[in-house]
Amino acid sequence: MKSITYSNLWRRLLPHYDEREAKAVVRTLVEELFQLTLTDLYAGGLDNLTTAEQQRLETSLQQLEAGIPVQYVTGTARFFGRDYVVNPHVLIPRPETEVLCETILSAYNQPYCALQPPAPLRVLDIGTGSGCIAVTLALDLWNSSVSAWDVSGEALLTARENAHRLQAQVNFEWHDVLSLDEAALAATPFDIIVSNPPYVCDCERKDMTEQVLAHEPHTALFVPDNDPLLFYRAIADYGVTHLNPHGLLAFEINPIYAEETCKMLEHMGYEQIESKEDQYGKERIVIARKD
Repeated sequence: MKSITYSNLWRRLLPHYDEREAKAVVRTLVEELFQLTLTDLYAGGLDNLTTAEQQRLETSLQQLEAGIPVQYVTGTARFFGRDYVVNPHVLIPRPETEVLCETILSAYNQPYCALQPPAPLRVLDIGTGSGCIAVTLALDLWNSSVSAWDVSGEALLTARENAHRLQAQVNFEWHDVLSLDEAALAATPFDIIVSNPPYVCDCERKDMTEQVLAHEPHTALFVPDNDPLLFYRAIADYGVTHLNPHGLLAFEINPIYAEETCKMLEHMGYEQIESKEDQYGKERIVIARKD
């Protein structure tokens, strides 16, 4: 097999990515598959791959050329400093969602909590997907008891695998927040309800990349144009009866609807409503407290 170079690899991806993205995707690929650093790539590290490894690299490149996201090709994605198993049944964790976790952790992981630990904080993650939010909070939120729901059985299997791999204690359950069953309605109230629900309107499809549209699960992405707050309304309504007094409701949102989301929560009786920006300067997080 002819010599493989870093330049040849990323140039093959130019129909799907710009140069910067193509280079980043190749670096991610070879680091995950073969633990090669950028220095290794420039030092000819690809020449040391075995025939089997070269074939694996070629197969992976062909998948990338077909538009499959690199995280699905490698089967892993990084979130909050940990590696998660991902597949086409779950969304690929995004850096923006880390801000949602950071917001909750900063609100509760205060020094005074360690002086006299209260009863465990009951946390519910609705629409858990890969489980990245639930696992992060289970591992990093002091004295917490975390439950997570999803309407996708395949997503719950993936989330359970991630919790097992990362040794996080999370209670995963199948529930449809748009049609709650008796078990969900009978649940003991929570101190925190968090969600990154579907929030991309159908009309926004034209602005999305081929990799997302063709390969990530649409049920976890899209809401109807005529009801962009569909899931937020259902979750907030559940919070009215299933959040403890002063409990926290925390959402990742579509920045386009930040003001509407806040007004909806105010109308439903929530207080201390705040909208927070993500690392890209977009209003991405909304938090509120139950009266």
